[in-house]
Amino acid sequence: MSWSDEALSLDSFLGGQLRLYQPRKGYRAGVDPVLLAAAVVARAGQSLLDLGCGAGTAALCAGRRVPGLRLAGLERQGPYAALARRNAAENGLEMAVHEGDLNHVPAELRQQRFDHVIANPPYFRRDASTRAAAQDREGAMGEQTPLDQWVDTAARRCLPGGYVTFIHRAERLPELMGAFSARLGSLELKPLLPRRGREAQLVLLRGRKEGRAAFRMHAGLVLHDAPRHSTDREDYTPKASRILRHGDPLVFTD
Repeated sequence: MSWSDEALSLDSFLGGQLRLYQPRKGYRAGVDPVLLAAAVVARAGQSLLDLGCGAGTAALCAGRRVPGLRLAGLERQGPYAALARRNAAENGLEMAVHEGDLNHVPAELRQQRFDHVIANPPYFRRDASTRAAAQDREGAMGEQTPLDQWVDTAARRCLPGGYVTFIHRAERLPELMGAFSARLGSLELKPLLPRRGREAQLVLLRGRKEGRAAFRMHAGLVLHDAPRHSTDREDYTPKASRILRHGDPLVFTD
């Protein structure tokens, strides 16, 4: 399967600093990969691998925010891998996109290690939820590879002293922390709160390869200003807006 140009939309990210092609139907990136990219504490000359990179949103947001960051991605769905390559080229960014599965990482990628490994894994376990009708959307949202395998692959591809950062649903946090704790140290948790006074629906979890620092749980980032969604207008908090629209870093200690 592949998409014609008519089946794609060209969407702006980071306030127009990136323009990325996405399928009009099926899985479409929202703010989650942008928040994930913003949480990467990277500098020029370092390297980043995005597991399950889709159309390249998270990696390319990180690359736009940190010039000189070497980018790579692993994607098992061929049409999305092709889109990631196209999106990188049309935004003037270099990104090596490898097509393959977490259980069968391409040999070229197995020989590499990265300063940062990031992932926005499928959120939903299909033993407790309903499959999406569209195959490509199901591939992005419905878990087929266990979460533990995602973390194991990320840790193996990470350099000693490097960082692994995931974004996931808060309900999966016990499982995610268990997998991180078995392979990484210096864990840091940043809850993402939809509105003030509301429970976190998403979390960012970061761990360091061979890290030894104690676990830290940081104050949550509030995404929306209004107490409830009442209009079609955006109501991001100033801090969230700067992250999503201007490419500001998402600092855990804020």
